[in-house]
Amino acid sequence: MSAEFVCLTLIAGRSFRDELFDYLSEQRDLVSGFTASDAAGHGPDVRLQTSAERVKGHADELIVRTILEVQAAAELLERLKAAFVGSRVVYWIVPVSEFGVIDVPYR
Repeated sequence: MSAEFVCLTLIAGRSFRDELFDYLSEQRDLVSGFTASDAAGHGPDVRLQTSAERVKGHADELIVRTILEVQAAAELLERLKAAFVGSRVVYWIVPVSEFGVIDVPYR
């Protein structure tokens, strides 16, 4: 039986960028890598923290995605909840039907 993988997605304010990147990088027993990109947060529950965000009408946010085995994702999520209390980091986990690296020439 092969491992079951999930994608853990985190949405955080850009002010947490360095702290979140450092934290995830320290979780070497669970996280082998992650991908991040900038995002614009919209919606009634999104807090516009700066005057620039209020003028633009959206929050400057960060999306972080990592692929993990199911149990590792659950453990990482518990650690994140303890480490980032009050940060309003939004998360979700979705199943990954296939995961791999394309590294060799296709023949």
